[in-house]
Amino acid sequence: MGSECSVLLTCVQLYRLPIVKNFVGIVLVSHSPLLAAGLADLLGQISGGGVPIAVAGGTEDGRIGTSYALIREAIAKVDQGAGVAVLPDLGSSVLTTRTVLEDHPDPTVVMVDAPFVEGALSAAVTAVGGADLTTVITAAQEARLAHKF
Repeated sequence: MGSECSVLLTCVQLYRLPIVKNFVGIVLVSHSPLLAAGLADLLGQISGGGVPIAVAGGTEDGRIGTSYALIREAIAKVDQGAGVAVLPDLGSSVLTTRTVLEDHPDPTVVMVDAPFVEGALSAAVTAVGGADLTTVITAAQEARLAHKF
């Protein structure tokens, strides 16, 4: 690419790269506000801040638990029209997320059965590349198969 790409527009035209206007959003649902916030920080750094990421961690008053209202707010915050992948950590976060999605059905908002950290990381890296919702979900699910060593 070098000197022939003085501006992004030139690079896009030269290499016919897709221009992504709206990224798939990612919602992290955790019992712990700190766990969710830490993971969101990691994803934001890895994705360069391009992917909309929101957390629904803990309860409204900051305790350990899950919150229907926080999940709804997080989904609305990241929805840019390309879909939303919702990744819960475990237990009641799954149940609360499922209830939110049943009460407010939208085929573009999907709860993803994936490892919380590895799945979210795979989802963010895939989303920042401009992938569609189905591809982002698949990437998160496939993280289950990754070996650490």
